[in-house]
Formats: sequence, structure tokens, C-alpha cells
Amino acid sequence: MQKEQLITPGNTINVQRIIWLRLIVLVGTIAVVWLSTSFLHVHLPLFPITLILSIAFAISIGSLVRLRMPWPVSNHELFAQLIIDVIILACLLYYSGGSTNPFAPLFLLPLVLTAATLSGWYAWAMVAFTISCYSLLLFYYIPFPETHTMHGDGFRMHVVGMWLGFIFSALLVAGFTSRMAITVQRQNKKIADLREKHLKHEHVLALGTLAAGAAHELGTPLSTMAILLKDLSPDTALSESKLSTLQGQVDRCKTILGSISAASGEIRAESGSVSKLDDYLPDLIDRWKKTRTDVVVKSDFSGNKPAPSIVVDQTLEQALLNILNNAADASPENVEIKGQWNDQELTFIVSDRGTGLSPELEDKAGKNILSTKQDGMGLGLFLTYTTLERLGGEVRIFNREDGGVKCQINLPLSTITLTT
Repeated sequence: MQKEQLITPGNTINVQRIIWLRLIVLVGTIAVVWLSTSFLHVHLPLFPITLILSIAFAISIGSLVRLRMPWPVSNHELFAQLIIDVIILACLLYYSGGSTNPFAPLFLLPLVLTAATLSGWYAWAMVAFTISCYSLLLFYYIPFPETHTMHGDGFRMHVVGMWLGFIFSALLVAGFTSRMAITVQRQNKKIADLREKHLKHEHVLALGTLAAGAAHELGTPLSTMAILLKDLSPDTALSESKLSTLQGQVDRCKTILGSISAASGEIRAESGSVSKLDDYLPDLIDRWKKTRTDVVVKSDFSGNKPAPSIVVDQTLEQALLNILNNAADASPENVEIKGQWNDQELTFIVSDRGTGLSPELEDKAGKNILSTKQDGMGLGLFLTYTTLERLGGEVRIFNREDGGVKCQINLPLSTITLTT
């Protein structure tokens, strides 16, 4: 048998639960023994019973200590813990009436746990072991002195009937519960596979959105370069200012393309950078203003202190930059930015003083790939809506009463906040 078949996820938790259940049963056993001897005046062999309980407690404490060690808990070890419970119960029953003890059907408890947590031969091995222990207790046990003389043929038939009932129950448990457990395990595996596929699709979607956003963002520096180079001839000297501008636009293109490579393996929190929200937003605006030096910007940020730590999502940053660039293109002389946050939500508002949106565009903005620019690809708002929807947020774009457009983004912080 291969190693992965011997170790099942969740074995450590199952063993821990079994140990705590054993401790609860042992405490209950001590209470029953005390009540029986003190109030019912039943004479029990206290020394061997105390010794058995002490050994059981010692095994339980030792098992809890073992669980703190880094070794994985195998199926064999889990099965051994259940076998220990059967042996402890059998020894206690031996000194307290054997099969005549009303607690004899407790053999079903470790059998049910085996069938529910382990599959295959484990359940049937437990059936054979519990039936053997129960059967031996029909003949070998220390009877209750006070009641042994009253045991007639009718009571013995009752005990045999309990034994047959246990065998029937054990076979049913092993047959049906183990099959149900296998079905549940298969369903859990299917759910885990579907979750993994969903995460892969999320990764691909985020990467596709990132690439499309980068392509859209490249349009601005490439357009600037095209304008500068349009009237340039081979015999014309390139001025220092134009050369500097071209170099800046080339560097910006490199930065945009580099962001795809840098983010291809870290779309989300696994290895993304972490930043305080009150640091991230001003820094984003400062970096954006360096690429749009012609734009007059007024910004204001406020919210709870200390501000939450967020995982910097590259696709979210592109979505915000798309909104900023649209506003800057509409009215470079007046762009207003406002950011507010509380414990649950971030609100990001960008306003401009442009010509506004026509009724048709106001209804369709973000729902389709469209553009008001003659040479535009129409990706900006569409990518923004797609990204915000993936992160659980929403975008509202509407005309301002006194002219221009306001874009309001509402984003739940639970999707971007650093959780511990």
C-alpha cells in the first residue's frame, strides 16, 4: 500500500476527538463506579478497575502529547486508538459482569467511529474484533455477586439475544456506514477538485484581465510616441525635450509590460505585497500623476485609524488607473479624487468636468466594450467593471448636475484586506 493511502487528511483531528471522547467516557465510568459502590452497594473489584482506568488515562495523555509531534497520523494509528478503546471496554466489562452488564453494547461506539472515519478492511476488522470480545465476555467474566444467584434461563436468553442483536447491528454498521463514509469521501474529493478548478479559472481570469488592462494602458504612451515621431524625418535633429519625453514613454511601456511578468504568479494574496490603505491610495495617485503631468488633481482620503492592511492586487490597481485616466482625458484641468473607508468598505470617487455621458453611454457604460474616443479600444470601463465584480464590488457612473462625470467605486474590504 502506498504512503498516500495510509495517511488521510483529518486523521490528526479524528484522533484528537477520539482521545477526548475516551476521557469523557472514563470520567463517566468513574462516576458510575462511585454511584454503584456508594449508593447501590454493588461490590466491584476496585483495584483492577482503578488500574485499568489509570492506564487508560495515561494512554490518553501520552497520545495527546504525541499529537504535538510533527509526524503525520496514519490510518493504522487511528485504527490502533480505536482498538485501545475496545480493549479498555472489554477489560472493564470483564470485572463488572461481562455480557450481563447493561453497558456491553458500547462496543458499537468504536465500531461506528471506525466505519465513519476509515474505509476498506478496517471496518470489517473492527467487526471481527468487537464480536470476538463480546463473545468471550459471554463465558469469561466476574459476575456481580448480588445478582448472579438470580440469573435464570430467561435472563440468559436475554443476554444471548443482546449478543445476537449486537452482531446484527455490527454487520449493518460495517456494511452501510462504511459505504456511506466512502460516498461522502468521494463527494468531498469532487468538491475539492471543483474548488481547485475554480481557483485556476480565477487565476486565468485575473491574468487575462491584467494583460488586457496592460494592453489598454499601453495605448497612452504609444500614442504619445506616435505623435512625437509623426513629423520626424531622418535628417531632422531630435531635440533634448522630445528625446526625454520618448525615453519616459519607453520606460513607462517597460513598467507596464513588467507588471504582467511580475504578477503572473502572484495575482492575489499568496505572494502579493501588503500595504496600509492610507498609504496605498496616496502613493497610487502620486505614481499616476507622474505619468499625467498635465492634469490638475485634487485628492482627499479619510477613514478609520489605523487603516486596514490590504493585499495589493495588480488588476484592482489597473481598474483604478482606468477610471483616473478616463477622468484626466475628459477634463485634464479639473480632476477630483476622494477615498473613504470604514471597517467594511472602501469608497473611491473620481469626478471630472468634461462633457459628460450621453444617455445611451450612461446606460451601457461598463456593460459592453465601447469608447467615446475615436482611436480608443473601449476596454477601460469594461475591465474596471469586470475586475470590481470579481472582487465583490460595484461601479456607478453618472453625470454630475453641474457638468462632468462622477464614477463611484464601492469595494468590500473583506476581499482585499489582509487576514491573519
